Amino acid sequence: MPLKKYMLTGLMVWLPLAITIWVLSWLVNSLDGVLGGVLSGFAAVTPKSLAPLIERLRNIPGLGVLMVAGFMLVTGALVSNVAGRWWLTQWDRLFTNIPIVKSIYNSVKKVSDTLFSSNGNAFRTAMLIQYPRAGSWTIAFQTGTPGGEVASHLGADYVSVYVPTTPNPTSGFFLLVPRADVIELDMSVDQALTYVISMGSVPPSVQLPQAATK
Repeated sequence: MPLKKYMLTGLMVWLPLAITIWVLSWLVNSLDGVLGGVLSGFAAVTPKSLAPLIERLRNIPGLGVLMVAGFMLVTGALVSNVAGRWWLTQWDRLFTNIPIVKSIYNSVKKVSDTLFSSNGNAFRTAMLIQYPRAGSWTIAFQTGTPGGEVASHLGADYVSVYVPTTPNPTSGFFLLVPRADVIELDMSVDQALTYVISMGSVPPSVQLPQAATK
Protein backbone atom coordinates (compact mmCIF):
# COMPACT_ATOMS: atom_id res chain seq x y z
CA MET A 1 0.00 0.00 0.00
CA PRO A 2 1.52 3.37 -1.02
CA LEU A 3 0.16 5.11 2.09
CA LYS A 4 1.90 2.67 4.44
CA LYS A 5 5.10 2.86 2.40
CA TYR A 6 5.12 6.67 2.49
CA MET A 7 4.43 6.65 6.23
CA LEU A 8 7.36 4.30 6.95
CA THR A 9 9.64 6.28 4.65
CA GLY A 10 8.74 9.51 6.42
CA LEU A 11 9.32 7.86 9.79
CA MET A 12 12.79 6.71 8.71
CA VAL A 13 13.63 10.27 7.65
CA TRP A 14 12.49 12.02 10.83
CA LEU A 15 13.15 9.40 13.53
CA PRO A 16 16.97 9.86 13.73
CA LEU A 17 16.54 13.64 13.94
CA ALA A 18 13.81 13.35 16.57
CA ILE A 19 15.89 11.02 18.73
CA THR A 20 18.95 13.26 18.38
CA ILE A 21 16.95 16.32 19.43
CA TRP A 22 15.43 14.41 22.34
CA VAL A 23 18.85 13.28 23.62
CA LEU A 24 20.32 16.78 23.29
CA SER A 25 17.26 18.29 24.99
CA TRP A 26 17.58 15.82 27.86
CA LEU A 27 21.28 16.67 28.24
CA VAL A 28 20.66 20.41 28.21
CA ASN A 29 17.78 20.16 30.71
CA SER A 30 19.83 17.92 33.02
CA LEU A 31 22.80 20.26 33.07
CA ASP A 32 20.55 23.30 33.44
CA GLY A 33 18.93 21.57 36.41
CA VAL A 34 22.34 21.02 38.01
CA LEU A 35 23.25 24.65 37.39
CA GLY A 36 19.89 25.77 38.84
CA GLY A 37 20.63 23.83 42.03
CA VAL A 38 24.08 25.40 42.29
CA LEU A 39 22.65 28.88 41.76
CA SER A 40 19.97 28.26 44.39
CA GLY A 41 22.63 27.34 46.91
CA PHE A 42 24.70 30.33 45.85
CA ALA A 43 21.69 32.65 46.25
CA ALA A 44 21.25 31.53 49.86
CA VAL A 45 24.67 32.93 50.85
CA THR A 46 24.77 36.07 48.69
CA PRO A 47 23.18 39.48 49.24
CA LYS A 48 19.57 39.86 48.16
CA SER A 49 20.60 42.53 45.69
CA LEU A 50 22.10 39.78 43.50
CA ALA A 51 18.88 37.72 43.48
CA PRO A 52 17.55 39.22 40.19
CA LEU A 53 20.85 38.48 38.43
CA ILE A 54 20.90 34.90 39.70
CA GLU A 55 17.30 34.42 38.60
CA ARG A 56 18.09 35.67 35.09
CA LEU A 57 21.05 33.29 34.87
CA ARG A 58 18.83 30.41 35.94
CA ASN A 59 16.38 31.12 33.12
CA ILE A 60 18.98 31.14 30.32
CA PRO A 61 18.52 27.86 28.37
CA GLY A 62 21.71 25.96 27.65
CA LEU A 63 23.80 27.91 30.14
CA GLY A 64 24.48 24.71 32.09
CA VAL A 65 26.05 23.10 29.01
CA LEU A 66 28.24 26.14 28.40
CA MET A 67 29.29 26.26 32.05
CA VAL A 68 30.22 22.55 32.11
CA ALA A 69 32.11 22.83 28.79
CA GLY A 70 33.96 25.90 30.05
CA PHE A 71 34.77 24.19 33.34
CA MET A 72 36.17 21.15 31.49
CA LEU A 73 38.33 23.38 29.28
CA VAL A 74 39.68 25.34 32.25
CA THR A 75 40.37 22.14 34.17
CA GLY A 76 42.19 20.62 31.20
CA ALA A 77 44.30 23.75 30.79
CA LEU A 78 45.19 23.86 34.49
CA VAL A 79 46.29 20.21 34.77
CA SER A 80 48.42 20.52 31.64
CA ASN A 81 51.16 22.38 33.53
CA VAL A 82 53.41 21.31 36.39
CA ALA A 83 51.43 23.05 39.15
CA GLY A 84 48.15 21.62 37.88
CA ARG A 85 49.56 18.09 37.76
CA TRP A 86 50.75 18.47 41.35
CA TRP A 87 47.25 19.41 42.47
CA LEU A 88 45.83 16.49 40.46
CA THR A 89 48.21 14.13 42.26
CA GLN A 90 47.02 15.47 45.64
CA TRP A 91 43.41 15.05 44.50
CA ASP A 92 44.04 11.42 43.53
CA ARG A 93 45.86 10.77 46.79
CA LEU A 94 42.92 12.15 48.77
CA PHE A 95 40.32 9.95 47.10
CA THR A 96 42.50 6.84 47.09
CA ASN A 97 42.77 7.00 50.89
CA ILE A 98 39.01 7.08 51.59
CA PRO A 99 37.54 3.61 52.28
CA ILE A 100 34.89 2.39 49.80
CA VAL A 101 35.30 5.57 47.74
CA LYS A 102 38.80 4.55 46.68
CA SER A 103 37.55 1.30 45.11
CA ILE A 104 35.00 3.11 42.94
CA TYR A 105 37.31 6.04 42.14
CA ASN A 106 40.27 3.86 41.16
CA SER A 107 38.15 1.61 38.96
CA VAL A 108 36.51 4.50 37.11
CA LYS A 109 39.82 6.34 36.74
CA LYS A 110 41.58 3.31 35.26
CA VAL A 111 38.78 2.77 32.76
CA SER A 112 38.63 6.44 31.75
CA ASP A 113 42.42 6.67 31.43
CA THR A 114 42.39 3.60 29.20
CA LEU A 115 39.51 4.70 26.99
CA PHE A 116 40.45 8.36 26.54
CA SER A 117 44.24 8.13 26.54
CA SER A 118 45.69 9.39 23.26
CA ASN A 119 48.29 6.61 23.20
CA GLY A 120 45.99 3.77 24.27
CA ASN A 121 44.58 1.02 22.07
CA ALA A 122 41.15 0.63 23.65
CA PHE A 123 38.26 0.77 21.19
CA ARG A 124 40.58 1.69 18.32
CA THR A 125 40.25 -1.60 16.44
CA ALA A 126 37.08 -3.29 15.23
CA MET A 127 37.25 -7.02 14.68
CA LEU A 128 35.22 -10.14 14.00
CA ILE A 129 35.09 -12.93 16.54
CA GLN A 130 33.08 -16.14 16.84
CA TYR A 131 30.45 -15.61 19.52
CA PRO A 132 28.39 -17.00 21.24
CA ARG A 133 29.43 -20.25 19.55
CA ALA A 134 31.76 -21.45 16.83
CA GLY A 135 30.40 -20.58 13.41
CA SER A 136 28.48 -17.51 14.62
CA TRP A 137 30.33 -14.23 14.05
CA THR A 138 29.86 -10.83 15.64
CA ILE A 139 31.63 -7.48 15.78
CA ALA A 140 33.84 -6.75 18.78
CA PHE A 141 36.27 -4.03 19.80
CA GLN A 142 39.74 -4.63 21.14
CA THR A 143 40.22 -3.14 24.60
CA GLY A 144 43.78 -4.29 25.18
CA THR A 145 45.70 -7.44 26.07
CA PRO A 146 45.48 -9.60 29.21
CA GLY A 147 47.83 -8.72 32.04
CA GLY A 148 48.82 -9.87 35.50
CA GLU A 149 47.68 -13.26 36.74
CA VAL A 150 45.27 -13.69 33.82
CA ALA A 151 48.13 -13.38 31.31
CA SER A 152 50.20 -15.92 33.23
CA HIS A 153 47.44 -18.50 32.80
CA LEU A 154 46.50 -17.73 29.20
CA GLY A 155 49.78 -16.77 27.62
CA ALA A 156 50.75 -13.77 25.55
CA ASP A 157 48.89 -14.51 22.34
CA TYR A 158 45.45 -13.37 23.58
CA VAL A 159 43.48 -10.15 23.18
CA SER A 160 40.84 -8.52 25.37
CA VAL A 161 37.67 -7.64 23.47
CA TYR A 162 34.33 -6.04 24.20
CA VAL A 163 31.25 -7.45 22.45
CA PRO A 164 28.47 -4.81 22.44
CA THR A 165 24.79 -5.69 22.48
CA THR A 166 22.38 -4.30 19.91
CA PRO A 167 20.73 -1.84 19.59
CA ASN A 168 22.21 -0.59 22.89
CA PRO A 169 26.02 -0.86 22.67
CA THR A 170 26.58 0.49 26.20
CA SER A 171 26.02 -3.02 27.55
CA GLY A 172 27.90 -6.07 26.38
CA PHE A 173 30.36 -8.80 27.25
CA PHE A 174 34.07 -8.86 28.03
CA LEU A 175 35.97 -11.75 26.48
CA LEU A 176 39.56 -12.98 26.26
CA VAL A 177 40.11 -14.72 22.95
CA PRO A 178 43.17 -16.08 21.11
CA ARG A 179 44.59 -13.58 18.66
CA ALA A 180 44.54 -16.26 15.96
CA ASP A 181 40.74 -16.48 16.27
CA VAL A 182 40.00 -12.82 15.56
CA ILE A 183 39.80 -11.02 12.23
CA GLU A 184 40.79 -7.35 12.31
CA LEU A 185 38.57 -5.10 10.19
CA ASP A 186 39.56 -2.08 8.13
CA MET A 187 36.33 -0.25 9.01
CA SER A 188 36.50 2.54 11.57
CA VAL A 189 35.08 2.19 15.07
CA ASP A 190 32.27 4.62 14.16
CA GLN A 191 31.30 2.49 11.17
CA ALA A 192 31.36 -0.67 13.26
CA LEU A 193 29.20 0.92 15.97
CA THR A 194 26.70 2.10 13.36
CA TYR A 195 26.58 -1.44 11.98
CA VAL A 196 25.90 -2.84 15.46
CA ILE A 197 23.31 -0.23 16.47
CA SER A 198 21.40 -0.65 13.19
CA MET A 199 21.37 -4.44 13.72
CA GLY A 200 23.19 -4.92 10.42
CA SER A 201 20.78 -2.86 8.35
CA VAL A 202 23.37 -0.11 7.70
CA PRO A 203 26.53 -1.88 6.46
CA PRO A 204 29.71 0.18 6.22
CA SER A 205 30.70 1.40 2.79
CA VAL A 206 33.46 -0.55 1.06
CA GLN A 207 36.29 1.34 -0.62
CA LEU A 208 37.11 -0.53 -3.81
CA PRO A 209 40.63 -0.37 -5.27
CA GLN A 210 40.97 2.09 -8.15
CA ALA A 211 42.03 -0.66 -10.51
CA ALA A 212 38.80 -2.53 -9.83
CA THR A 213 36.62 0.52 -10.51
CA LYS A 214 38.06 1.20 -13.95
